[in-house]
Amino acid sequence: MATPMKYICLAMFLAILSIAGLNQVDGAGECGRNTTPDMEAFKLAPCSSAAQDENSSVSSQCCARVKKIGQNPACLCAVMLSNTAKSSGIKPQIAMTIPKRCNIADRPVGYKCGAYTLP
Repeated sequence: MATPMKYICLAMFLAILSIAGLNQVDGAGECGRNTTPDMEAFKLAPCSSAAQDENSSVSSQCCARVKKIGQNPACLCAVMLSNTAKSSGIKPQIAMTIPKRCNIADRPVGYKCGAYTLP
């Protein structure tokens, strides 16, 4: 009788593990499954001067890309704080102003991004 109980316990244990596995995001990061914040940062190359100097104009190409990435505020935040952005000389406190400077109406105003808040 002890043997069937072992199998029942094993089956329950495996069932719990499989249920727990289904709740995982499957390796998806802030920007989704098939990309990383560093990969997305390369797409924001048209924003480089605007992210270093708050007086620099923001191109329409930059605004279009920020608007697209900004649909996921966590991704936008991760991109602006990514190693790629840092090594490119991006100043996070200035980069955070780009959605506002682009007049993106549905930007995530007040979203906390590390030590910064999106205006």
